[in-house]
Amino acid sequence: MSTLLDKVLIAFFGLSVLITIANITTTLIGVYGEKLQHTMPLTNLTQNLVKTLIIIIGGLMILNALGISITPLLTTLGIGGLAVALALQDTLSNFFSGFYTTIAKNIRVGDFIKLESGEEGYVLDIGWRVTRIKLLGNNIVLIPNNKLAQSVVRNYYLPDKELSVTVEVGVHYDSDLEFVEKVTYAVAQEIQQNLDGAVKSFNPIIRYHTFDSSSINFTVIMRAEEVKAGYLLKHEFIKRLQQRYKKEGIVIPYPIRAINLEQEKSCLPPNELIK
Repeated sequence: MSTLLDKVLIAFFGLSVLITIANITTTLIGVYGEKLQHTMPLTNLTQNLVKTLIIIIGGLMILNALGISITPLLTTLGIGGLAVALALQDTLSNFFSGFYTTIAKNIRVGDFIKLESGEEGYVLDIGWRVTRIKLLGNNIVLIPNNKLAQSVVRNYYLPDKELSVTVEVGVHYDSDLEFVEKVTYAVAQEIQQNLDGAVKSFNPIIRYHTFDSSSINFTVIMRAEEVKAGYLLKHEFIKRLQQRYKKEGIVIPYPIRAINLEQEKSCLPPNELIK
């Protein structure tokens, strides 16, 4: 009787210590997650995985301490695990896809990504089955990990958060292009140097590229510290550029359709010209 009571006490004490260690470990991972990002990225999946491994290893140690042979148990678990794996292929596919995504660090918690389907937002968490993404519209998208691993994803935070912000502009054909470039650069440089979220060390770039139907088009390239700042950068630049162009007399033309009457007349038959 005493032997049975001792085993029960050992099992109870061992489980209590085991659960305490597992909880403390996951708490420490959460607290020091920033420092551990280089070795093991902090996600719900990695926290639960560490906790599960601690409980499994500790449970086997408790069984061994109680004098229970774990070899037959491991054999049984191996056979049972194979049957479970066949029954839960989708779940395991999501689990390993999430684990691979976490370890590869191609997509990390906090990254701003754009999905192949067009949605874009911040990665909130990579779980056992799904990855949660918070869209700019304050909605949550849940994506199965295996679908995410197979999709084409644009990560705006790799290799770093800085990104180019491009604005397409068109001016009238009668414009002095040197003057247009000078004025546009001055506005872009002012935005780049003074707006919060702009990369102060970057010099704006202007490149003409197209003789369009009603305008000569060019691209203005600026640089933002991260994607949300890029929206504000473009917003302020367009407002200030329109005001400066109006002040300097630079015309941004409306779409124009010109009809060449002389050319049209030359295509008419002689009897129509007489009329």
